[in-house]
Amino acid sequence: MYGETPAVRDVEFSLERGQVAAITGQSGSGKSSLLYCLAGVLPVSSGGVHFDGRPLGALSDDELSTLRREQFGFVFQYGELLPELTVEENTALPLWLAGKHKSEALAAAGEILGRLGLAELRKRRPSQVSGGQFQRVAVARALVHQPAVVFADEPTGSLDSGNATAVLDEFLFLARSQGTAVVLVTHDVQVANRADDCYSMCDGVLTSQVREAS
Repeated sequence: MYGETPAVRDVEFSLERGQVAAITGQSGSGKSSLLYCLAGVLPVSSGGVHFDGRPLGALSDDELSTLRREQFGFVFQYGELLPELTVEENTALPLWLAGKHKSEALAAAGEILGRLGLAELRKRRPSQVSGGQFQRVAVARALVHQPAVVFADEPTGSLDSGNATAVLDEFLFLARSQGTAVVLVTHDVQVANRADDCYSMCDGVLTSQVREAS
């Protein structure tokens, strides 16, 4: 809610594993609020959000935290890497939080960083890599634990067109190859057109499915 105005209303949305859905709309349209409702970060005041048949609203705070930690991944516009950790440690973080042994977590981090062409940068700090490399690390962190869903809020919005295309190519290829669904919020029509399904949002309402892949 923004005052008395619902941030999101009258939304029906579903997603299958391995599917990529893009949500477009102007700033303030409610698309980011919808993303965070779907991820269980923002509670809904009516209706409900279900994951694998489980209503998120019925979960305790601890259960919801565990679900987000183990089954969800997140990519943000500016990466949000922890500056005190190395590239490798940032990538391994979801596995550490899930209780994986350090050596196992670092091995998995090294593998996905290698797939993204970042193996040689694994010991650097986030401040020591380029913008495109920084965002690739954010993608690696979101996918390293092979989550069921990744929620991506303007994941290429801070990059130039060349880096944006490269990062998006790698992100969607890895997600689809491991069966991870993606909910992608973007202003960029070309980014949205890479999704399997593309929706537009206006005034808190998911107004139309503007394209569907055949």
